[in-house]
Amino acid sequence: MPTRATDARRAAVLGKPIAHSLSPVLHRAAYAELGLADWSYDRFEVDEAGLPAFFEGLGPEWAGLSLTMPLKRAVMPLLDEVSVTAASVDAVNTVVFTEDGRKVGDNTDIPGMVAALREHGIEEVESAAILGAGATASSALAALSRVCAGEVVVYVRSAARAAEMLEWGERLDVEVRTADWADAAEALRAPLVIATTPAGTADALASAVPERPATLFDVLYDPWPTELAARWSMFGGAVVGGLDLLVHQAVLQVERMTGRAPAPLEAMRRAGEKALAAR
Repeated sequence: MPTRATDARRAAVLGKPIAHSLSPVLHRAAYAELGLADWSYDRFEVDEAGLPAFFEGLGPEWAGLSLTMPLKRAVMPLLDEVSVTAASVDAVNTVVFTEDGRKVGDNTDIPGMVAALREHGIEEVESAAILGAGATASSALAALSRVCAGEVVVYVRSAARAAEMLEWGERLDVEVRTADWADAAEALRAPLVIATTPAGTADALASAVPERPATLFDVLYDPWPTELAARWSMFGGAVVGGLDLLVHQAVLQVERMTGRAPAPLEAMRRAGEKALAAR
């Protein structure tokens, strides 16, 4: 893996839509701090159908790729190797191109989520709740397999989603129980609540925040704060936000792609905060 500041290398984030991505801001801030003046990081709107052709067009100057939806699973057949972490949730958000030309897939969302929790003092909880059962929920379950000692209750809208989350629980060796979304207010009394739903979905739960909430991890970062996160903070609860997750997973991506560690977390965080404030 190249580590010299004089090596001109490329990286980028792919997905559709992609214009909203903060990844270029975070990675470029890291390159500046690390003195990688000849490194560049761009964004490209690529869908599942266009992904193979994009890969075929990549030259030896490429160091890595960040992937967002809908590419995290579609990329897997194009890789030479997939890490155990990525394979555990069938999702790759990071591709590193090695010196010998191999394409290695990894998932930094899961360790990034764990790191964000630990930064806020959450090393272990007795139980937890997840709001939602989409793609992010499986990564949340994988993260909880490392920090939750007991049951995880997942609040879902359909029997099909419930079945999926139970399967993920078995696969990740997490004790999972599912509950109907109509009872989602009960989730807010858990020692750790991870909200994985799209923007606006959990707003109605804000009025149900208990008087002494514990910890909320809301994976959204724009708009921020969400109504749920704002209410949670008002009642004195600890809040971990989507920017925390985004920065921590990007730190791991920078380290894997550049071979430089530690990546400059605080510089990346400041860049992300500045970019969000300007929106």
